[in-house]
Amino acid sequence: MKTLTALLTVSAAMAGASSALAAECGNVSIAEMNWASAGTMAQIDSFILEKGYGCSVDLLPGDSVPTFTSMVARSQPDVAPELWVNSIKEPLDKAVKAGELVIASKVLKDGGPQGFYIPAALAQKHGLKTLDDVLAHPELFPGAEDKSRGAFFTCPTGWDCGPISANLLRAWKAEEKGFEIVPTGSSAGLSGSLARAVEQGEGWFGYYWGPTALLGMYDMTLVDMGVPFNQTEWDRCTSVPDCPDPKKNAWQIGEAYTVVTSRFAAKGGAAMEYLKVRGWDNKTASKVLAWMEKNQAAHEDGAWYFLKNHPDVWTQWVSPDVAEKVKAAL
Repeated sequence: MKTLTALLTVSAAMAGASSALAAECGNVSIAEMNWASAGTMAQIDSFILEKGYGCSVDLLPGDSVPTFTSMVARSQPDVAPELWVNSIKEPLDKAVKAGELVIASKVLKDGGPQGFYIPAALAQKHGLKTLDDVLAHPELFPGAEDKSRGAFFTCPTGWDCGPISANLLRAWKAEEKGFEIVPTGSSAGLSGSLARAVEQGEGWFGYYWGPTALLGMYDMTLVDMGVPFNQTEWDRCTSVPDCPDPKKNAWQIGEAYTVVTSRFAAKGGAAMEYLKVRGWDNKTASKVLAWMEKNQAAHEDGAWYFLKNHPDVWTQWVSPDVAEKVKAAL
């Protein structure tokens, strides 16, 4: 009888602690963005907050500008797991300064890389490190209509990276060095050109970005531009279509943050503390996206795959007891 009483007492205490944790966390609304890395992170956050902290989570469909606007105007949703700051920098700075939004953490710890990529094996074999190195070897990069020239595979029409790439290539006099720009027509066309070249053991030179499934599938090297990033020059010319006098410049690293409403920052408790430390690197994110691409998996599936296969990453975000609860729920 004494043993039963003791067990009931322990169970009651555990239930009370669990209820207290849930009460502290409360309801959390999270934007599930419509691109893979952000949508998957929303599902990861939902699982950890519900199973590890006892929160009640609502996932709401989201996109960069509509979600940002709603958070400022209506304080909903509470959390945007992955907002790319470069596209909304001025209004975000204004909202933070006004006390409407709070930047909780850097969700991509090493930022979002973009720029000129080549296959890593090719870079290592020929000692290609900088853009000058690459442009000295047009013969290594087939795909141009003129077979005697090297190919640079550019972004689809309408993407900002197309004019930026063209400006940078003109600054380096790539055409005079034997290269021509090859249109790709669409995102699928750009990705397909990269995949085909790598799988056939050929050279490929073009614009790409991360985190993406392809950078998780294939070992690619981001070409060092050999010069530092210059914001003034970027604004003056690099990012301006058909700028008449482009100068050498580096690519701007994308900054992706987790942003919350000020109301949530004040009352979020354990959930807010979790978001302050939660984040992953591009290599991990790209590996998860590659698995999702290969398996035609949804955001929720990607979250499960990450939690099952990368405990070395996510257990650093939570306490040991929360980690055990999440593992048990998997």
